[in-house]
Amino acid sequence: MHRRKFLQQTAMAGAGVMVAKSGFSRLTKFDDFPVVRIPAGQRKFRSDAVEALITEVNQKIGNKEIAWLFNNCFPNTLDTTVDYSLIGGKPDTFVITGDIDAMWLRDSTAQVTPYLPLCKKDKKLQQMIEGVIRRQNKCIIIDPYANAFYKDDSKVSEWKKTDHTDMKPGVHERKWEIDSLCYPIRLAYNFWKDTGDTAPFDEHWKEAMTLVVKTFKEQQRVDGRGPYSFTRETSFATDSVPLGGFGYPGKPNGLICSMFRPSDDATIFPYLIPSNYFAVKSLGQLAEMWEKIGKDADKAKEARDLAKEVYVALQQVTVMHPKYGKIFPFEVNGYGSINLMDDANVPSLLGLPYLEAVFPNNATYLNTRRFILSEDNPFFFKGTVAEGVGSPHTGLNMIWHIGISMRGLTSTDTKEMAECLEMLRSTHAGTGFMHESFDPSAPIKFTRKWFAWSNTLFGEYIWKIYREHPDLLKAPAPAVAATPPSKQKSRWKIF
Repeated sequence: MHRRKFLQQTAMAGAGVMVAKSGFSRLTKFDDFPVVRIPAGQRKFRSDAVEALITEVNQKIGNKEIAWLFNNCFPNTLDTTVDYSLIGGKPDTFVITGDIDAMWLRDSTAQVTPYLPLCKKDKKLQQMIEGVIRRQNKCIIIDPYANAFYKDDSKVSEWKKTDHTDMKPGVHERKWEIDSLCYPIRLAYNFWKDTGDTAPFDEHWKEAMTLVVKTFKEQQRVDGRGPYSFTRETSFATDSVPLGGFGYPGKPNGLICSMFRPSDDATIFPYLIPSNYFAVKSLGQLAEMWEKIGKDADKAKEARDLAKEVYVALQQVTVMHPKYGKIFPFEVNGYGSINLMDDANVPSLLGLPYLEAVFPNNATYLNTRRFILSEDNPFFFKGTVAEGVGSPHTGLNMIWHIGISMRGLTSTDTKEMAECLEMLRSTHAGTGFMHESFDPSAPIKFTRKWFAWSNTLFGEYIWKIYREHPDLLKAPAPAVAATPPSKQKSRWKIF
């Protein structure tokens, strides 16, 4: 079938002409799919292990549309965003987020993490990810408060004229987000666990990790507001921080302040709960690395003590909801004010088990999950084709593919997994790729046609289903019932 005809048909489905929740394939049978993956000669990086997995999935699953989407999405980070080289004989990898020519500490980690299990089969892939770790360390050393960076230090940020903050050379954007420092720890830790390789844990890593703990402590704001402030000349309230760039006050209680969410939107209250849970997990991982790799007991103790301090403070912030029972709030200020919602960006409340920040059977999490996936969450939206969590970042009635993938990745119910799979399959708007957000009744209306994190996370979800519940990938999908949590490799521990 010609690509133009394919796009026209799927656009009609997305626009709501075919309003059945099952999507367009019930009415239109496809014998083949158009080539939408970037040509081999134009790809930024090739992994033999990734290509072998794509071939295996294509050959073995019955749902050929899902196989086609996996073929397009899973390698999208490698195909389009990776700039790999050697600097001084050591790997260096700059990873852009997609349609924005800058590297986010969060996105770059999320984009390459799904490839880690394949590193033992592909030394070149392992070296590429080692390069990401080394590049992230360089970025943190430049400015631990920045969220996004340029490869070329001489490049001037588009925000230079409008942002009132300490913009250093090489910084694209300087929005302080706790998760920006958690994600590099997550990548380094899982790289070490999956490969046994300690090559990137050099003096730069030690300097960067020392800055991470220092910055977290500064943003506990026990002794004053700390050195960071940020305001932007903008008409969007979510793009600037009130009260002189320091945000609304928080009562010091051991939690870490975050002026921005993973969406790059400003927080309402400074204690962002999912990010603080992520910090606890990351600090525990950092302590283990200091002990076993860095051989520094004092640094390990400092990280572990801080993790315990934040964890204890988190035990005081749960909320008793009249409908759902005890749940996690999204944001608090320490004075009693709370914000009940969730945002599709990760760390989210929904995604806490994915980050191994809470156990998937935690009673408070399960209550919170029911709240998040209901219309009591102001950023949960339903349409005729899909339902899911959105974000203030993209406005009302726009849900995120990342949110649907994360719902599936954190589910222990095969029926729910299958529903997530179907919503992802039926909402790519004929492009063959995942997007940032889309209208749940008209998926042809979407934001960001090139968003590598969303693509790779979708690929991670399909790979998980392929390994653990292959029956869900048959065509047509079978009727399924709830099952207990699957047995999988776990690294659970708090500190």
